[in-house]
Amino acid sequence: MSSADASLRQWWELVEWRAAATPDLPMLVDNHDRRISFGEFRELALRVAAGLAATGVGAGTQVSWQLPTTIESAVLMSALSRLGAVQNPIIPLLREAEVDFIVEQLGTTLLIVPAVFRGYDYRPMAEAIAARRGLRTMVCDPYLPPDPATARLTGPPVDTDWFADFPLPLGDPATLPPPPPPPTGDADADVRWVFYSSGTTGFPKGARHTDASVIAGSNSMVSQLGFDETDVASIAFPIAHIGGSSVLSLGLRTACKVVLVDIFDPRTAPLALARHGSTMLGSAAPHFHAYFNAQAAFNAQRADGPEPLFARLRFFMAGGAPSEPGMHDRAIAELGGDGLMNGWGLTEFPMAGYPSPGDPPERLRTAAGRPGPGVRISVRDPDGTEVPRGQEGELCIAGPQLFAGYVDASLDAEAFTSDGYFHTGDLGIHHPEGWIYITGRLKDVIVRNAENISALEVENVLLTHPGIAEVAVVGLPDPRTGERCAAFVVQAEGAGPLTLPDLAAFCREKGLAVYKTPERLELLDTIPRNAMGKALKKQLRESVTASA
Repeated sequence: MSSADASLRQWWELVEWRAAATPDLPMLVDNHDRRISFGEFRELALRVAAGLAATGVGAGTQVSWQLPTTIESAVLMSALSRLGAVQNPIIPLLREAEVDFIVEQLGTTLLIVPAVFRGYDYRPMAEAIAARRGLRTMVCDPYLPPDPATARLTGPPVDTDWFADFPLPLGDPATLPPPPPPPTGDADADVRWVFYSSGTTGFPKGARHTDASVIAGSNSMVSQLGFDETDVASIAFPIAHIGGSSVLSLGLRTACKVVLVDIFDPRTAPLALARHGSTMLGSAAPHFHAYFNAQAAFNAQRADGPEPLFARLRFFMAGGAPSEPGMHDRAIAELGGDGLMNGWGLTEFPMAGYPSPGDPPERLRTAAGRPGPGVRISVRDPDGTEVPRGQEGELCIAGPQLFAGYVDASLDAEAFTSDGYFHTGDLGIHHPEGWIYITGRLKDVIVRNAENISALEVENVLLTHPGIAEVAVVGLPDPRTGERCAAFVVQAEGAGPLTLPDLAAFCREKGLAVYKTPERLELLDTIPRNAMGKALKKQLRESVTASA
């Protein structure tokens, strides 16, 4: 069976190529057992593109969408690509303050949100932003029949009559303008995606990507992890992450099926992934523990002894926060497969590298893979001088996945070296044999459930509290989330007692996303600082972890 090569550099070109090559193979299936083939996906994306075009969306239109991990979201991504629009996926966790900042900075003209997702009503937020910024809004909810037995998306063959229920505008593909022209080679002109990531500057940073740099995110998964049409990949995290588009492009390149999970319920999501024959499981620490618990529950129900729940599992994919010690060996012992394939990547440079199944266990336990095809690593000292292989320094990176710069172009000068490498802010070692080891972070970022949290952003919110004089926000290790946010606070003179629930309520009032809200509060007389007045966060972190 054919696999797309790296010459396909446009998203819609990849959709067309795959639909022509394997139209009847399943492309996507979700945790509600809805499914769609590659051919049906193309047809639906064309109809949505025509419907959106009729509302004024076209080449260069800036569209922001904040949707969960569903078939609808994947179709929207491809429909926007067919039109040549510039799309900005926003993770559903963000709330009004962050979304307003993003759409204002981008000049978004259309914002697409769900009605209600995970108990939060997005419509009042979208309407408030629309009134403030003069943009249009659209609501898109997945089509989920109340009775799974009546689901017209369940099981092949799929009757295309269900298109009539699709929650996005539909039109006649014959009315569409020609597809986008080939890339010009000018990254600025070719930008089609903008992904926002929390940064150390205290506000989200928009990373501008081309189709080519997004598609290149699947390079290392194909070459190093060996994905092909027999695999079943999964997106059990927000599809609006750049990792979501990387995994979707993996499916388009290799014809592997991709399982979508809109809400990762630890009781049901592992069962859905097992039911659909997942060969790869991944994401953050909470997911791993859910898989272990699901396997244990499955074994407990069996009278004939343990049996793998994930019968086709090849490996775990991991990234974001460092994995727990012993996770690799535990995964093999309890779930089978080749254990943990720990990778490395950023919003600005997705899927930089992975190891390969069969690599030495001592490397799989501790390393963050090897650079993928075309990826170049340069380790620099604080003066910007490249250090020899095997020495620690800042990991700087270049290659096909590299973004085209930030929306705020003033950030670019400090983001890139004079010879075109990106400053990742990660401290690490590039081993003489090619292995990458992450040893720390220059950036003051907390990674919770694979989501970046700017400590400065949280500190700036807390400093508006009348009862807080000083604050330092620190990431503490957490076995389930990777890290959690802790606030070390010096109270203002005369202020009443401050409690963690008080702090959480204040953060809600200020519009801070729930996942950024501190989960631990430590009241101090003074915050230890160095001679330059910088909080000694390592000391604060150790003071808590040592007493735990």
